[in-house]
Amino acid sequence: EVDRTLARALAAGLVAGIVLVVLQGPIAAAAFRITGASPAVIAGLATYVHIRILSAPFALANYAVLGSVLGRGRTDLGLLLQVAINVVNIGLTLALVLGLDLSLAGAALATVIAEAAGLALGLVILVRLGSKPWRVPWSEIRDPVALKRTLAVNGDVIVRTLALVSGIVLFSALGARQGDAVLAANAVLWNLFLIGGFFLDGFATAAEALCGQAVGGRDAGGFRKASALSLGWCLGFGLGVSLLALFGGHAFIDFVTTSEPVRAVARRYLPLAAAAPFVAALPFAYDGIYIGATWTRAMRNLMLAALAAYCATLVLVQGLQLGNAGLWLAFLSFLGARGIGQALAYPGLARRTFSPDRA
Repeated sequence: EVDRTLARALAAGLVAGIVLVVLQGPIAAAAFRITGASPAVIAGLATYVHIRILSAPFALANYAVLGSVLGRGRTDLGLLLQVAINVVNIGLTLALVLGLDLSLAGAALATVIAEAAGLALGLVILVRLGSKPWRVPWSEIRDPVALKRTLAVNGDVIVRTLALVSGIVLFSALGARQGDAVLAANAVLWNLFLIGGFFLDGFATAAEALCGQAVGGRDAGGFRKASALSLGWCLGFGLGVSLLALFGGHAFIDFVTTSEPVRAVARRYLPLAAAAPFVAALPFAYDGIYIGATWTRAMRNLMLAALAAYCATLVLVQGLQLGNAGLWLAFLSFLGARGIGQALAYPGLARRTFSPDRA
């Protein structure tokens, strides 16, 4: 049954990823229309999107692999897998963007290679654990009841991811309308945020494993301890990254770009961008907890609510003419709303999960 579940999840992830690749044209065209950016910027974004979207099948399949590894109780291997993907991504990004000067194309290609390498490593790990999903007959993969159950969980995660991407697209689009210098500066600051995000994602993965094991074992005390540990590590690390970005961000900006106008804009908004890792630590931790506990529907709904609040905040800051500062404040509110919403929903979800009626 474990291999059948894995085979269905892999098939669903690969098919969904291929659909995204096929639909990249109209999706990208719609996104570019709302940016209002210059033709040169749109050309760069198009290059990034057309390469980056190729990682979708690998990334979605990696969710299935990670879930299977963690479901076997191998937290160590799950964490190793995520660390490997992030290390390859960071290393290739530095080599391709800074070393070979491939700019956005290099960043996109690094992600594609990292996700593909992660999938290959994950499959090797599963084979070593005795898994053989390719031997599952197609008729069993297509079982309607089981496939519907798989798609329900995957669908919640995909909707959550699309909502998150929509929020990022809005951020980029409104930044582009303020000029190429602001757009480029935001891209530099965004990379600063992503570096912290790579490591926060590792803590979230650990939370998935620990909380998933506790839920599977009906261990309410262990679940609370795992949740508290994950939150503590994420918040502590997020604070450390934010302080490092605040006091060391100027050197990072000068290292990434040689354009003085872009450097000046990036330095102006550095304090707001530096706050992002700490604010994001809470939703990162809770994402791991929620996925581990299979509270994916609640995670999806809270993400959609946060996106709605984010859109309302964007309208407000645009009306107040706060410019790029307002844009960063709105994005921070998006991250904060997600974390606070998840924190408020957590006690009730935990009570229902460990209720004697569900034993």
